Amino acid sequence: METTIIEQLDRIERNSLLAAKNVLSFDDVITITGLSKSYLYQLTSKHMIPHYKKANHLYFDRKEIEDWLKTDRIGTMNEAQLEANKYLTRKGGKR
Repeated sequence: METTIIEQLDRIERNSLLAAKNVLSFDDVITITGLSKSYLYQLTSKHMIPHYKKANHLYFDRKEIEDWLKTDRIGTMNEAQLEANKYLTRKGGKR
């Protein structure tokens, strides 16, 4: 029972420390994004994710990773309907 509580406290402490970091390590990005190690390596080698390399180590800026995660947003059905209505109104079509 005590081991479980200690493990939970350790995990909470690691997450708190991670939340305070602006410069992330490779493993930090894996933890934050849930990406696999091999896929993250692919993304960095193909320059598809913003990153920095110093002394053979990869580093990431938290804000850049968060912005990267928010790209390619898929809108809601309601947003699509509103856009369709705007388009039809602009083109003189029927509603």
